[in-house]
Amino acid sequence: MFRQVLYAKIHRATVTDARIDYEGSVTIDAKLLEAADMLAGEKVLIVNLNNGARLESYTMRGEPDSGTICLNGGAAKYGQKGDLLIIMTFAAMTDEEIKRHKAKVILVNNRNQIVTKP
Repeated sequence: MFRQVLYAKIHRATVTDARIDYEGSVTIDAKLLEAADMLAGEKVLIVNLNNGARLESYTMRGEPDSGTICLNGGAAKYGQKGDLLIIMTFAAMTDEEIKRHKAKVILVNNRNQIVTKP
């Protein structure tokens, strides 16, 4: 049996832009994607701490060290510049894999720079 568990999250990322005129997704600074072991095109759950919205989308690679967290397309309706987000990925694991797994938690400051990563 497989269970869905938290694989990684970028915690308290600040939205830098919201662009409704795009086909959809969330653009994330490439350094943050790498630190969280998230792939471009990977499905994510996004939680907006300002308004309580939750949505699923997929990631797009932003410029490294840009601090970009941009909600695109329909996702732009769920947040605005300055909102705080938690961006999460999940993985299907067996009970044995779960015992060894430690989720990657990337904490960022208000400019989306990594302040700690376990």
